Amino acid sequence: MMTSRFAAPSEAVTHFSARLALYTDVSDVSAAMATGDPGFTLVDTRADVAWDQAHVPGAVHLPRTRIAAEAGALVDPSRPVVVYCWGPGCDGAARGALEFARLGYRVKEMAGGIEYWIREGFAVETADGVRRSPADPLTAPEGTPTCAC
Repeated sequence: MMTSRFAAPSEAVTHFSARLALYTDVSDVSAAMATGDPGFTLVDTRADVAWDQAHVPGAVHLPRTRIAAEAGALVDPSRPVVVYCWGPGCDGAARGALEFARLGYRVKEMAGGIEYWIREGFAVETADGVRRSPADPLTAPEGTPTCAC
């Protein structure tokens, strides 16, 4: 039995509006990247070894620990930033987003990180080239290029 209260509609509007201003999902990022000019810079905040393992094609690599020192040279401050890390079990993207925000960037976190990017069947770049895995039917309907939500 649920014993906690439900938020008033106005509280829910405030909360979910703020959430959508701070987060985006892998399907929306993929669709935007496919346009050739997504309107943001996608930044992988993972360490070098993780980047080398696989990353989103078109992403900029800037490990979280180097954002404060190197962001100005690598990422246009007039352009919004979307950051990602490993996945929902990792706060690396949130920490990276915080670093960008402290530097004055408009920033969102890509919910699900590279884990859900791969699980939804989107391409990744590796040392051997670009590859794509089949979508996990628990994260994306079979035969569709998006999560359909």
